[in-house]
Amino acid sequence: MITVDDWAEIRHLHRAEKVPIKAIARRLGISRNTVRRAIRATEVPRYERAATGSIVDAAEQQIRAQLELDPKMPATVIAERIGWTNSITVLRDRVRDLRPAYLPVDPVSRTSYEPGELAQCDLWFPDIVLPGLAVVPPVLVMVSGYSRWAVGRMIPSRHAEDLVLATWALVTEFGAVPKALVWDNEGGVGKWRRGRPPVLSARFNELRGLLATKVIVLPPREPESKGIVERMNDYLETSFLPGRTFTGPDDFNAQLGTWFTLVNQRHRRHLGCAPADRIAADRAAMLELPPIETGQLGWHNQIRLPRDHWVRLDTCDYSVDPRVIGRRVDVRADLERVTVRCEGRLVAEHARSWAPHQTLTDPGHAATARSLRAEAAAVKLAAGQRRPQVMTGATGAAVEVEVEERALTVYDDLTGEREAS
Repeated sequence: MITVDDWAEIRHLHRAEKVPIKAIARRLGISRNTVRRAIRATEVPRYERAATGSIVDAAEQQIRAQLELDPKMPATVIAERIGWTNSITVLRDRVRDLRPAYLPVDPVSRTSYEPGELAQCDLWFPDIVLPGLAVVPPVLVMVSGYSRWAVGRMIPSRHAEDLVLATWALVTEFGAVPKALVWDNEGGVGKWRRGRPPVLSARFNELRGLLATKVIVLPPREPESKGIVERMNDYLETSFLPGRTFTGPDDFNAQLGTWFTLVNQRHRRHLGCAPADRIAADRAAMLELPPIETGQLGWHNQIRLPRDHWVRLDTCDYSVDPRVIGRRVDVRADLERVTVRCEGRLVAEHARSWAPHQTLTDPGHAATARSLRAEAAAVKLAAGQRRPQVMTGATGAAVEVEVEERALTVYDDLTGEREAS
C-alpha cells in the first residue's frame, strides 16, 4: 500500500503535469497498476488492519442475555453470572459497547433563545463589607438570553417596591423591554401556591401591565431553569469581587457598571462573539420602552400627617414640614430619594437610607417645629392668665368670676426648686 504522500504526488503528476503512467511508475519505483489505482481512487488511502476477532466474541450472546434482564448490571456481576475467567478488561469494554442498546434513550436538549425573547433575573448577595451597613443589600442581576448582555445594580431591599424600581432601571439600561422576564420564587415578585399557578405581587402586576411583558415565576428549587444568570453570579464572585473595596452602595454600583461595560465587550466562546455584537439584534426584537412618569413605580402612600411629623418608609422615619400637620400628604420614594408632597407642594425631601431603623430629620423641619411649639406655648400661657370661672352665688344663680392663674414658675420660685435645678 502506498503512502498518502505518494498517492497525492501520483495524482499531481498525472493530472497537472500530464506525466505518463509508465514514467510515474519508474520515477516513484512502484508498479503501473498501483499508479492506475491511485489515479482512479476517490478516497484517501488508509491502512486498516484486518479484524482478528476477540476472546469475548464467544460470550457475546450470554452478555446480551444478562443485559436484557438488567441493562445497568455491572460488568463484574455479568462476569460472575456467565462464568468468565479471562481478563475483565476485554469483557468490560464489550459490555460498554453493548449496554446502550438496552438502555432507554434520554437525549439532552440544547436550549436556544430567539432575539428579544427573554431576560433572566436573580438576586446576588455579595460577601463584602460596606461602611455603615451591618447587612449588605442584595444586587439585582439581569442577563438577556439571546445576546447574554448583562446589567446589575445594588438595591436597598428585597421588597416588591424596590424590585420593581430596580427592574425598570435595568430594563432602561437595556434600551428595550424583553418579551418575558424570568424570576425564581422570589416573594416580592410572586409565589407558587400548592396546586395552583404562581400569583404575582400587586406591584409586579402593575409593572407587567406597564411594560406589556410577561413575568415567569419558576417553581421552587429550579436554579437550572435560569442557568444563564446563575453563571453570571458565579462570574461576579470570581472576577468582579476579588481585590475590590467599596465606600458604599453608590461606589459599588459605579464599579459594577464599569465592570459590566467591559464584560459585555468580551468574546464568549459559546456564542462565537461578544454580547455587544448581538445586542442590536436583541433590542430590535424587544418591545419599546413605555413612557412611565417619575413616581409612578415604587413606594407611594397617602396619610394624614400626625403631630409626630415623621413618616415611615420601610423601617426608617423621615421628617416632614410640621406646618402641614393634620393634612393629607403623598409619600413617594425611589431607589435614591424620598419625597413628601402636600397638595402638590414639596414639604420633605431626603436621601433614601440604606441602613434600617434610622430616623432622618431635616434641620429646617426641626427649627420650624421648635418655633411652632414656642408659639403654641405662648398662646396657651396668654389664654391661661385670666379666664372666667363659673361659680354659684348666694341666690343659687351661676355667677361668672374672673380668677387669676399664675404661671407654674412662680411656685418654683417659692419652693426654691428653680434654683436647685
